[in-house]
Amino acid sequence: MTTEFSGSQPVLSTRAGVKWSFPSIHPEGRKFGAIAVGITVLLALLGWSVLAWLMAGLTIWVFAFFRDPVRAVPQEESAIIAPADGLVTLIQTVMPPPEMAGPEGLGEGPLVRVSIFMSVFDVHVNRTPISGVIKDVVYISGKFINADLDKASEDNERQHILVERGDGLRIGFTQIAGLVARRIVPFVKRGDIVAAGQRIGLIRFGSRVDVYLPVGTAPRVVLGQRTVAGETILGQIGDPKTVTGVLQ
Repeated sequence: MTTEFSGSQPVLSTRAGVKWSFPSIHPEGRKFGAIAVGITVLLALLGWSVLAWLMAGLTIWVFAFFRDPVRAVPQEESAIIAPADGLVTLIQTVMPPPEMAGPEGLGEGPLVRVSIFMSVFDVHVNRTPISGVIKDVVYISGKFINADLDKASEDNERQHILVERGDGLRIGFTQIAGLVARRIVPFVKRGDIVAAGQRIGLIRFGSRVDVYLPVGTAPRVVLGQRTVAGETILGQIGDPKTVTGVLQ
């Protein structure tokens, strides 16, 4: 694969294909992988072969959990990009969280919320749905109930992120810790400028991300659909057309 430039924008050349490669491991996970490798080696040296093999399997899972693959991010100005890999488990019309409501946030009216559940086998590096400025990052301590439940949005440990485009449009999304997850790791702070699909944080180990679509925007995903962070388009800003899907 080669990269060419049209004006100031990079584009993929059509003269070369794209080859598969092993995804890199995010630096946040290398220490956990190193610890798992050390324990595996120690068990093997002690002659505890069964435990060593079990630990070897766990080590592979640890490295897989923190994988950070490259994604092809759609360059459509109206596109709202999925911030997480996972399963669309809830699509509801709700009031925005108090921490993101009001005239300087998402407003006071109801919005469509799309919830993406990440299992322990999904990529856990999260990305921003749109380009813009990080207007606010609000961390809230809470419980660690199953992130697949509706009440996790109000009860669980979570982090709200509000992004504002140059034209003033704002989109909020929330990283929610789950039953196994015990830490939300941010990569951005208030005032940072981000590009659509840019990495903004991760959640260890199994969790959920809620996205609040702006008024007049319908989801372009359906319940039961799997999303790919940085690639799947959740909605087109200002497009009220809904889609339907059939599980088969």
